[in-house]
Amino acid sequence: MTVLAHRATASDEVTRDALAVLQPGFEGTTAPAWLLRRIGEGLTSVGLFGRNIASPEQLAALTAQLRAERDDVLVAIDEEGGDVTRLEVRGGSSFPGNLALGAVDDTRLTRDVAHELGRRLAECGVNLNWAPSADVNSNPDNPVIGVRSFGADTHLAARHTAAYVEGLQAAGVAACTKHFPGHGDTNVDSHHALPRIDVDLDTLAARELVPFRAAIEAGTKAVMSAHILVPALDPTRPATLSPQILTGLLRKELGYEGLIVTDGMEMHAIAGTYGIERGSVLAIAAGADAICVGGGLADEDTVLRLRDALVAAVREGTLPQERLADAAARVRALAAWTLGARPDARPEGSRASGIGLTAARRALLVTGSAPAPAGPYVATLTPVANIAVGDETPWGPAAELAELLPGTASELYPQGATAGEILAAAGERTVVAVVRDAHRHPWMTEVLDDLVQARPDTVVIEMGLPRAEPRGALHIATHGAARVCGRAAAEVVAGAVTGV
Repeated sequence: MTVLAHRATASDEVTRDALAVLQPGFEGTTAPAWLLRRIGEGLTSVGLFGRNIASPEQLAALTAQLRAERDDVLVAIDEEGGDVTRLEVRGGSSFPGNLALGAVDDTRLTRDVAHELGRRLAECGVNLNWAPSADVNSNPDNPVIGVRSFGADTHLAARHTAAYVEGLQAAGVAACTKHFPGHGDTNVDSHHALPRIDVDLDTLAARELVPFRAAIEAGTKAVMSAHILVPALDPTRPATLSPQILTGLLRKELGYEGLIVTDGMEMHAIAGTYGIERGSVLAIAAGADAICVGGGLADEDTVLRLRDALVAAVREGTLPQERLADAAARVRALAAWTLGARPDARPEGSRASGIGLTAARRALLVTGSAPAPAGPYVATLTPVANIAVGDETPWGPAAELAELLPGTASELYPQGATAGEILAAAGERTVVAVVRDAHRHPWMTEVLDDLVQARPDTVVIEMGLPRAEPRGALHIATHGAARVCGRAAAEVVAGAVTGV
């Protein structure tokens, strides 16, 4: 082989490896030609979002289209269940989220829920799920985690994280435990800025890292890094870009050998500070194996920019070729695992049939009772949704209650609404006030207080992180805003109204 031929071969290998470490998104419900072409050239992973999904049948056809180009392609999705759903983005999830499962605290139930969710993903051709969230929600004012966490108790979060990983992977879908080293004690959303956690090493070891240790012991196939600054571990770089955190802590100290995936690189915590090209190079150099991008940037130009940035870094010597090759090899190894995965049998009987609703019912915390002499008027106090959850997924019990009690009236009330407006619209009907994370929105608490004072028979349904003391004649904490949580709450209200 001539020197020029050898160089060309080496260059081609670097380019293929650079494509292999990317997990890009795209627009539309069918794969664009550019994406299929890049899969043929070495792209090994694709990320799906709500915009790519119209129905299970359409999703299965889409993943089959991708696999016609490469049978071991990793098809990833952010399907936590609960508030964060892509599979059921237009109607709301059939599964309660982590906080509801933590409230029940039955690890067998958590495993079975994750298995059934994984089974549905696998049926549609999805084989990598960016879930579960292993974050300990130690800061109740956290704007981005909240009900996505199993709870504020470290050991509860750890045992349910492990159960979720086991259940999901038993269905043949790789779990991606997130957000390492723990996003629960932040008060900033990393979609908008760079959060910072100022705790000592002992606190991190005893709190944040415990669920990740449990996930690793359970065999999680992937771990997702967090775009957070943890000065006790690295005073200058966020976890996603930190060799001390990804290689020193996760690889060497915790002994993790699977795939390390970044959180979305277009999030402002990275894009607004380092830029996605430099950030991607630094992430791979730090020990990450796969670059998640596509939630906001979903075009061929983004893929080519990141590919070329990685190739240029290798040529310039700022990214060792061996590190890029190792990262690409880990991606391909996970892809190979998905081909050989042998899913467990579906749980029998009631634990497989309607398990999401069963879990949502068990998660309810009901205080008081409502005589409810008149039909309900559902007033939903609506906060601005965070980006992880999205604002396109419907939530709340109004539709479910209307199905159970025809004639139910409802209205959405954004910030600025008053109790007087709601009472005037409700008339003689029983007011059902629905809130989500009211403790983070003082205006909601004020409206609730005024409603209950004026109408003591008010029913309150709290669908976020429950913080307030129970109020109203009937108070229902659902521990999440998924459609199935709304259904469980509606059943209780309908029972009170009808006297069942």
